Amino acid sequence: MTQASTVATTFASSVSREVGAALAAVDAELERRYPGDPGTRQPVHTVYVPGDVFGADTVRTWGREALALLDRHAPDAASLAGVLDLDEVLAGAVHDRVRDKLVREPIEDLRIDFEDGYGNRPDSEEDADAARAAALVAEWAERGGAECAPYVGIRLKCLEAEVRDRGIRTLDVFLTALLNGGGLPPGLVLTLPKVTYAEQVAAMARLCEQFEQAHRLPAGRIGFEIQIETSQSILGGDGRATVARMIEAADGRATGLHYGTFDYSACCGVSAAHQSMDHPAADHAKAVMQVAAAGTGVRLSDGSTNVLPVGSREQVQDAWRLHHRLVRRSLARAYYQGWDMHPGHLPTRYAAVYAFYREGFESAADRIAAYAQQRTGGVLDEPATAKALSGFLLRGLDCGALGEDEVGALTGLSRADLEGFAAPRRAALTLAHP
Repeated sequence: MTQASTVATTFASSVSREVGAALAAVDAELERRYPGDPGTRQPVHTVYVPGDVFGADTVRTWGREALALLDRHAPDAASLAGVLDLDEVLAGAVHDRVRDKLVREPIEDLRIDFEDGYGNRPDSEEDADAARAAALVAEWAERGGAECAPYVGIRLKCLEAEVRDRGIRTLDVFLTALLNGGGLPPGLVLTLPKVTYAEQVAAMARLCEQFEQAHRLPAGRIGFEIQIETSQSILGGDGRATVARMIEAADGRATGLHYGTFDYSACCGVSAAHQSMDHPAADHAKAVMQVAAAGTGVRLSDGSTNVLPVGSREQVQDAWRLHHRLVRRSLARAYYQGWDMHPGHLPTRYAAVYAFYREGFESAADRIAAYAQQRTGGVLDEPATAKALSGFLLRGLDCGALGEDEVGALTGLSRADLEGFAAPRRAALTLAHP
């Protein structure tokens, strides 16, 4: 039993109780709105494949084509270093990992598209494609392995009046067929495109809730991503940041905000030649998204480039340099996920991601080790920085850029230790309520 301190104080004990009572509602609101990152793996990219094109061999085909391009245009570390202007030692570690990834897990997140990439079809045709997609996803969930993507789902049509009924029906057909095929897989992801009003997000949340209730699923089992593709999703007619209202309207079901490069650029009047992930209009939208999502547990994804690595060696390498630069730029801006539109984007996606984490590995490892051991070095880090350092290392581990043995060797920390630093509030709750 600890003895009470004998230092002099002014406030009566009732003051703390009164302040606590006055702020109880705020405490609850902070916990509800800002639970922090969920601590699960986030894929480094999303690949979109039209619903009529998606097949059992999609992942294997993309990986095979990507590997063939890599072997043709950058067959070794030296050539990769030359194309992407990488340090040769770094390129050696990156090249080996990219080849392994393209064989082992070429696609991390696959979205079967029933929107722009699919278009408008007869109802019977879209019904059949949605049911077929669900059957294949159910097979993946049961089989696993390199032929499957760990995260997969559909992008339905938006909830605007013209296509609303069709989008709802496709969602229903897909989810119902999944349940009948064995259940909803753990890596299920749904994407709601072209959102302009928070009410559309609330409607999507209601659809998810009604499906759960109809099939006696746990409340909140079904979440969805929101695609930010319109200017109204960033700034509403009332001058408010609409994207923040959308996160609230999702009632805890929003899992991600995905920036749509070309729809958003066109909405802002950017000419086709200048529509890009690094346009000032894009940077503004993504900065608003980032602030709106901070602390909510809703993750961010950047858009894509439509410059494809096809044609001559020079054309392929030029497209690779552009894609590599854009991905690195996104990573530096804390957009750890993006879209890939072609198998040829996979080599530079993984090259950029792996180089990013390996370049920062030793510094991050040394700093988190110093923080954990409470030793003073050249940088005095605080808990918020320790959170960022641990998050960096965990993301590197999840994507395959770093190995647990090498991280453990340099930091002296286990993955559980890193997770504790990355989410101190969640770790504290676990200790309080084991």
